[in-house]
Amino acid sequence: MLGNAVLQVALFFIIVTAASVPLGLYMARVFAGKRTFIDPILIPIERLIYRLCRVHPAAEQTWVEYAVSMLLFSALGMLLLYALERLQGFLPLNPQRLAPVAPALAFNTAASFATNTNWQAYSPETTMSYLTQMAGLSFQNFVSAAMGIAVAIAVIRGFVRRSGKTLGNFWFDLTRSILWILLPISILGVLLLVWQGVPDNFRPYVHAKTLEGAEQTIAQGPVASQEIIKELGTNGGGFFNANSAHPYENPTPLTNLFEMFAILVIAAALTHTFGEMAGDRRQGWALFAVMAFLFLTGASVAIWGEQSGNPQFAAMGIDQTASQAQSGGNMEGKEVRFGIVDSALWSTITTDTSCGAVNSMLDSYSPIGGFIPLLNMQIGEIIFGGVGSGLYGMLIMAVLAVFIAGLMVGRTPEYLGKKIEGREMKLAMIYVLIFPVAVLIPAAVAVVTRAGLAGISNPGPHGFTQILYGYTEAAANNGSAFAGLNANSLFYNATLGFVMLFGRFLMKIPVLALAGSLVAKKAAPPSAGTFPTNGVIFVVLLTGVILILAALTFFPADALGPIVEGLVMHAGRLY
Repeated sequence: MLGNAVLQVALFFIIVTAASVPLGLYMARVFAGKRTFIDPILIPIERLIYRLCRVHPAAEQTWVEYAVSMLLFSALGMLLLYALERLQGFLPLNPQRLAPVAPALAFNTAASFATNTNWQAYSPETTMSYLTQMAGLSFQNFVSAAMGIAVAIAVIRGFVRRSGKTLGNFWFDLTRSILWILLPISILGVLLLVWQGVPDNFRPYVHAKTLEGAEQTIAQGPVASQEIIKELGTNGGGFFNANSAHPYENPTPLTNLFEMFAILVIAAALTHTFGEMAGDRRQGWALFAVMAFLFLTGASVAIWGEQSGNPQFAAMGIDQTASQAQSGGNMEGKEVRFGIVDSALWSTITTDTSCGAVNSMLDSYSPIGGFIPLLNMQIGEIIFGGVGSGLYGMLIMAVLAVFIAGLMVGRTPEYLGKKIEGREMKLAMIYVLIFPVAVLIPAAVAVVTRAGLAGISNPGPHGFTQILYGYTEAAANNGSAFAGLNANSLFYNATLGFVMLFGRFLMKIPVLALAGSLVAKKAAPPSAGTFPTNGVIFVVLLTGVILILAALTFFPADALGPIVEGLVMHAGRLY
């Protein structure tokens, strides 16, 4: 089984790496306004949008203007989605006649999809109408992902421009992200998914009888069109409660491979966009190398943890080894058609990004296998990360790394020739501190209140992990879950909703402010004393900074959850 796992992971990573380079260079051309092969089709549409919205794309914005545009657009989108959920019972495209969504759940869902989190504290096929799924949720899947890409491009401009004041135009970046990147790939992806058996229609649900004579309702609808953008935009969520474990969302091994590829490819490609816009592609490859190392390490540990099985079963004489008769390892909560490798690989990919889609149930993972997805998010959604957010999060870590390197050698830290001084470090540290505050404080409140404890399904460390994971994914705008947490309550709908908003928008403001500070600085030419940020030494330093920061921040909490659960399991105790 080891050889099979290595082959699958290696093949997948080679495909992603090969596709990320041309896509990254293409995106650099798109946002530089250079000619591309689809310009004749899209430029007239782009001009029409600007005319209707009265946007002047050539009018560049300061970081404050860029941030205000982003926040106002997001607030309006969230308000419209909330209204659509509350009114869906009176609107068309509701053949199941689903009732309006309850106020607390509607707020939580609107915050979730507006922040690219796509956490779902409900069963989609019995809660959301076709109109809400398409005009509300799928629309937010496009614009929230495009917003992440737009902010990443603005931040890149802050790092690479010389003595400027502006970071570009938010409306230009948002429109181009949708028209030139997300929409064309989504159209091709929908065709592939429909070909493989994913439905995309407006038909009512089918009522059928099973072979045993029981009644069964088979849900369907506009699935493929939502499925592709939920993966491509690292949105997560799903048309069905079983998510990508459902055969209508993910029917074949080919769709499984394609959907994993779609989750990772844009985030990986943006590192090459950065290198191209910086005029030094090795800078992009350095960031890619750090992400790749952390990704492959996490995937290897998660697969090993699940393939090892449960030592308590082994002590009972239960055979868990792989053979012709059985898969072996920990198959609880996993689809037999995908197995352990593709399930653990998917869970690693979906938490390395901000996607959160799942093809297996994380609540059934072993303590080690479940710890890796949690750790991936605690590292800061930078192991490729969400579309856009992963890149600018990694650039914050690069700023911290060069600052530490500067302290060690006694020189003023520089990145891409720009000095990293007090203002930049304060903004970087604000960005770094927002995330653990948004996770640890509400998690602490949840574990000492009756409303918080009412949501867990397992006592002891596993229940604590469910709570810790819930707030971690909310702050990381991930949307995955230890499914044993019952979060459809007033307490969790409200607290998780606010954590999603904090994790999305409060973290964008300091990173845009940092870019605004850097864009005004002149870049000094490299000298003999310049610390190179495109080589192996920088890759090692940056990796170390990321891991140490995550360990110092979250290890005490993790020790109470998955770590102690793993120790108890291996000690042979039952609880």
